[in-house]
Amino acid sequence: MKGTNIISTKRSFAHVAVCMSLLILVSSCITPRRVNYLQDLSQGSQIQIENKFEAAIAPYDELNIIVTTSSSKKELASPFNLGNGAGNNAFTNNARYLVDVNGDIQMPILGNIHVAGLTRLKLQDTLTTMLENGGYIDEPFVMVRFNNFKIFFLGGGRGQVLNISNERCTFLEAMAMLGDNVSLHTRRDHIAVMREINGRMVVRYLDPRSSDVFNDPFFMLQQNDFIIADTYDNSVVRSEVTYWLGIGSAIVSAFSLVVSLIVLKKVN
Repeated sequence: MKGTNIISTKRSFAHVAVCMSLLILVSSCITPRRVNYLQDLSQGSQIQIENKFEAAIAPYDELNIIVTTSSSKKELASPFNLGNGAGNNAFTNNARYLVDVNGDIQMPILGNIHVAGLTRLKLQDTLTTMLENGGYIDEPFVMVRFNNFKIFFLGGGRGQVLNISNERCTFLEAMAMLGDNVSLHTRRDHIAVMREINGRMVVRYLDPRSSDVFNDPFFMLQQNDFIIADTYDNSVVRSEVTYWLGIGSAIVSAFSLVVSLIVLKKVN
C-alpha cells in the first residue's frame, strides 16, 4: 500500500509538472529575438549618429511666430503679431500662420514669405534680417515654433496620434510613447515609416532590434510622419507554437522517464 501511495504521489507530481511546463511553453511562444530592442548592443557600446536633423517647414504646417524687441519702443513690434500681441503668454495667443500649398505665409506688413524647406531657426534668422534691413524694428527678436508637430501610428487595428512638444522625435522615442500599441505580436522587423517627400509618399522599413536603426535616414521623424506596424499572422503564431510544443514534448518525455526511474528505484 505504501508503494502504491508513493507511485500515486509521484504520478500526480509528474502530471502537475507536465501541465505547468506546457502552460509556460505556450505562453512564451513569441521568442525574445523577435521582440527585444537593440539586441546587438553590449556594455559600453557607442554609436555615431550620422543623420543630424532639424525639422523643415512644409505646406500645411501651422507656425507660431512672435516678434518682440529689446529696444524701448516695444509698440513697434505689435503690428507684426497676430492676436493680442507679444506678451509673456505670447504663444498662447493666436499668432498662428498656416503654411499654404505653395509653402508661403502672409505676415502683417512683411507680406508674402516663402518658408517651405526652412528650419525653424533659419526662419527666425530670415525674419530678423527682414525686420532690421527694412527699418521696421531696432533690435528685433523673433520666436518661431511648430504648433502641429504630430506623428501618426497605425497598427494592430489601432490608431494613435503623438503630439511632440519639443519638435524633435526619434523613431525609438516614438516606439516608447506608443506603449501597449506595440504589442508582443507586432513585427519588429517590418515597421514602416511613411513620409511625404516632394509630393510623393515614401516608405522605409525600420528594425528597432538592430543598432543599424540609428543611421537610417528616417530615424529622425518629421512632422506628419506615419508609423505603420504589422502583426504576425496566424501561420507564424502556429509555427511558433508547434516549435515550442515539440521542444516541450521532448522535455516532458525526459522528465517523465527520470521520475519513473526514481519511483521504480524507491519501490524496489
